[in-house]
Amino acid sequence: MSFYKAPTVLFNRHVETIYPSLLRKVKLKAPERERITTPDDDFLDLDWYRNGPKQCVIISHGLEGNSTRSYVTGMAKAFLSAGIDAVAWNYRGCSGEMNRQRRFYHSGATDDLGTVVNHVAEEYSDIFLIGFSLGGNITLKYLGEPNVNSNIRKAVVFSVPIDLYKSCLEISKPHNWIYSERFLRSLKKKVRDKAALRNDIDTDMLNKVKNLKEFDDQFTGPIHGFKDAMDYYTKCSAIHFIKNIQIPTLLVSALNDPFLSHECYPIETNSYLITEFPERGGHVGFTLFDQNGLYWSEIKALSFIEKH
Repeated sequence: MSFYKAPTVLFNRHVETIYPSLLRKVKLKAPERERITTPDDDFLDLDWYRNGPKQCVIISHGLEGNSTRSYVTGMAKAFLSAGIDAVAWNYRGCSGEMNRQRRFYHSGATDDLGTVVNHVAEEYSDIFLIGFSLGGNITLKYLGEPNVNSNIRKAVVFSVPIDLYKSCLEISKPHNWIYSERFLRSLKKKVRDKAALRNDIDTDMLNKVKNLKEFDDQFTGPIHGFKDAMDYYTKCSAIHFIKNIQIPTLLVSALNDPFLSHECYPIETNSYLITEFPERGGHVGFTLFDQNGLYWSEIKALSFIEKH
């Protein structure tokens, strides 16, 4: 399936984005949860869906998502149907239990993805990566860094804010208030929950934070070793890493994605990176009806990865 055509009932980009988030139900067997330890004595929770072969897809979720989101379980279902195992990992603090260390997760946390990849590579010789939104940025950044695990064969990412600063400005525009406010509430709650467990999280500025950039200035940046939001955006935006990717990778983002700035639609400058920018799809949308419960993004990812 080489192009996406949105169902008529999903009449604009916001409906395309919100509909699957709120209303999609994926029928899938319960996963097996595994907790692995990180090098800094924290933990990551992984949800496994196994068929038993030596191929596995690792699925990375979006901002304030988790392994149970329908776009994650839908993708796992698609690969299971093709006889490929799937593991959906939760970022620090996203699995329902707050992580131990001071740090949380962020858009450039490739060390944690690397930990998951190396763990999966102990069992699987062929690994594929799938990333959505923030998870797509982490995936592309990881692939563009040195020391990529040699068991990785291909990757597919969707709706990726590869320019973090410009995308932060985009999502903070008035017409996107419903998304930015929801993310901000959720992120602030995480800081409060972490502060209840540790005495090295200062929440004094939390009520004064009015938008996502201010949150990154006061919390995401400093907590994770960056000077401020701009330092964080500059060092973690995948746009600076994609030129170094040496594994066949497909980047798919809808041109009507309400979260993405025009900088997130790169001109191909790397023969390993294939880009596809459908007119429609919203943010992590790409809804289809009457396709055995699969969405276009899942069919697309499976097609790309199965192609020799």
